[in-house]
Amino acid sequence: MVPGRNQFAGPSQREWIKHTAFFVVTFVSTTFAGIVIAAPEIDVPEPALSGLLSYILYVPDYYLRIVGALASFAIAHPGILVQGLTFSVALVTILMAHEMGHYLACRYYGVSATLPFFIPAPPLFLAGTFGAFIKMKSPIPSRRALFDIGLAGPLAGFVALLPFAIAGILTLQEARQHESPVIFSDPLLFHIIAKFTGANLAEALTNPVYMAAWIGLLVTSLNLMPVGQLDGGHGTFSVFGQRLHQLFGRVAFIIMAVMSVLGYVWYGSPSGFLYTVLLAVMLKVRHPAPEQMEPLGNARVVVGVITLIVFALSFVPFPITIN
Repeated sequence: MVPGRNQFAGPSQREWIKHTAFFVVTFVSTTFAGIVIAAPEIDVPEPALSGLLSYILYVPDYYLRIVGALASFAIAHPGILVQGLTFSVALVTILMAHEMGHYLACRYYGVSATLPFFIPAPPLFLAGTFGAFIKMKSPIPSRRALFDIGLAGPLAGFVALLPFAIAGILTLQEARQHESPVIFSDPLLFHIIAKFTGANLAEALTNPVYMAAWIGLLVTSLNLMPVGQLDGGHGTFSVFGQRLHQLFGRVAFIIMAVMSVLGYVWYGSPSGFLYTVLLAVMLKVRHPAPEQMEPLGNARVVVGVITLIVFALSFVPFPITIN
């Protein structure tokens, strides 16, 4: 605890129960996502169409049939269930490290904040989760606090995902069985790891651990965009101030909008629009100024450079390409 900072009570029992419940549900949903990644293609019979009601219920009926078939397959094949759990543990660990980086930095500076909220996603959604976040409930006291709180999350998440990235790439050989119509573009970090391990990413299919690290890097790069109240926006505001923070945000949005269109035209990749939509939303969110704008110091400049390197290792302009 920094001397002179406000002290706030820790989470109540009710808050612990609520956040734990969201965590457990998210762990289940990410486990199912891991099952989807690990399971082979399963033939699921389509619902019969015999009347108006059957047409109305066709999509939800077929969706539930697929979910049920995958769940039954995983129960009958424990190896698939283990892979699903492996994916879930890896991804939740990365997300937890990211959010706890923010949370512990908030506690250090006496900023009142919630425990991490984990957001589950419906079955068949790629990641099994819409991510996690904490909510700050009191003003940020200083420029240094804003810098540390903003960047602690992505840096902690990046450190946590490194062993999963290495493990995922080392086990790619076991996952290469057939071509996939969906190509997950490899970030620079994966290419560096492959260079040192001798892995051939060009011919690789994904596996659950690889996918957990890949999603972790995608989350890291999205959060480090210098826009609004994203983590990169916090860092940009603390380093350059409000005016340049707004300018950098607009420039980042324009660059990503152009790249999204070019990526769709040149590579058939719609995934660049993910960045564009996120940045458009975040540009509308006003960034509050910290109470004090003291100098950051040389140590934080070094951390800022390290953060830029992390962004370069994580960022892929077109994450997904459809064959």
